Amino acid sequence: MKFNVFRKAKQAVTNYEGAEAFGLSERVELYSAVVTTSLNDKFYEAADKRMDRIRSLIMKNDPAFVAKLAVYTRNKMYLRSVPLMLAVELAKTQSGNNLVGKAVKGVVQRADEITELLAYYQLANERNGSKKLNKLSKQIQNGLSEAFNKFDEYQFAKYDRAGEIKLKDALFIVHPKAINEQQQALFDKIAKGSLDVPYTWETELSALGQQSFENEKHKKVAFRVKWEELITSGKLGYMALMRNLRNIIEADVSMEVMEEVCAYLTNRDAIAKSKQLPFRFLSAYREVKAISSGVVPMVLEALEKAVEQSAMNIRGFGRNTSVWIACDVSGSMQKEISAKSKIMNYDIGLMLAMLLQSRCGNVQTGMFGDTWKIINVSQKNILANVQEFYKREGEVGYATNGYLVLKDLIDRRQVVDKVMMFTDCQLWNNGIVDQITQRSITSLWTQYKTIAPGANLYLFDLAGYGNTPIDIRNDGVYLIAGWSDKIFDVLAAIEEGQQALAEIEKVEL
Repeated sequence: MKFNVFRKAKQAVTNYEGAEAFGLSERVELYSAVVTTSLNDKFYEAADKRMDRIRSLIMKNDPAFVAKLAVYTRNKMYLRSVPLMLAVELAKTQSGNNLVGKAVKGVVQRADEITELLAYYQLANERNGSKKLNKLSKQIQNGLSEAFNKFDEYQFAKYDRAGEIKLKDALFIVHPKAINEQQQALFDKIAKGSLDVPYTWETELSALGQQSFENEKHKKVAFRVKWEELITSGKLGYMALMRNLRNIIEADVSMEVMEEVCAYLTNRDAIAKSKQLPFRFLSAYREVKAISSGVVPMVLEALEKAVEQSAMNIRGFGRNTSVWIACDVSGSMQKEISAKSKIMNYDIGLMLAMLLQSRCGNVQTGMFGDTWKIINVSQKNILANVQEFYKREGEVGYATNGYLVLKDLIDRRQVVDKVMMFTDCQLWNNGIVDQITQRSITSLWTQYKTIAPGANLYLFDLAGYGNTPIDIRNDGVYLIAGWSDKIFDVLAAIEEGQQALAEIEKVEL
């Protein structure tokens, strides 16, 4: 059987729009929900409801799979909050083994995630008042103890911030065992609150901001000099650089320094090490594009080159494989992924679609809402292509008539090898519905397979609501979920005949 993780029998259900849909197995639903959430409200589903659903699915899944999923989403999908949640929730059901400890060690990749994990543990176990974090799970404690051994003084000091649980609190709660005298001295400094103030862009700019200046001109010069110092010292990390491009440009740093900025943005090793989610480049691109400065063109070009570099490892398809890409730009896709972000699921879908298009030799791309429209763009200039689609989304309206993608192929009798739909999977039809012959994706896919027997349909789920518009046990239908370019590793695994969750199963704890 192609996917032994799917239920052998599943009745059709309805999605949030009341249209015909199909449920998923507990394993696939958990995977889909986890890799598409930032623990903020969704268009159809509030964050607390999403968390309740994830908790319920954790209870229904094999604990080893949950642990691997936690590590996978942290290290491959580059998510932070959800992996911590998975590890803590798993501890509620596991004892007498080291599974949770291994998961905790795997998901804690930054020093501040020690305190974030404890804060969630306190919340999830309703510890408050005098109870707080007494009787901490032994497995959580063991995992965090090993995590404490990962970091040096700079990393601890960088993330030693005020909060419900401070780093010193975590030290006293976890009681980590130092691996040598130097580390014991470091733990003593954490306990005393005497960590050296780290040299970071935040601390440097904060210190400068507290100084007084004769006038705004002197202040601007001081900040320009400081930005130049931070950039040339190499202390400004890749993500920090991208997030501060507007500040750097508006500080009017020298052309030599700006050239250094662009060189760093396009450095292949720096890009790989930074592990950026693709939409981070889009956020930076939009910020820079709004600035009035003579250096904007060179920075936009650098960002395009950076994205192109990041896409180099994506295994696309050559000219002998025809690909049809469809982007959902409906109203439900236009929801910010978090309260602090301007990025929407709609943007993520366009970004991932353009990344894939850049790696295909024979490809047509379009978008659907009330209607379906092919929009021809070059394979290069990925970020500009996203913007082109972004500007034109109103041309197709805001419904979710995804069936039109398949209907167009049938009407043209056009044979393609791969149909890729980037969507929240909440498809419905705002016209007169004839589910049997005209508007059912299931019936249209069956019809299309008579024209193109070798075709595959890939649903890239960007929201994880737990259902799909077509049963993914159907011939040549696959579900892939997530916001990272690592979803294309899943695509490659499927192309090699593996299960959709094969990448998660490879995780070593």
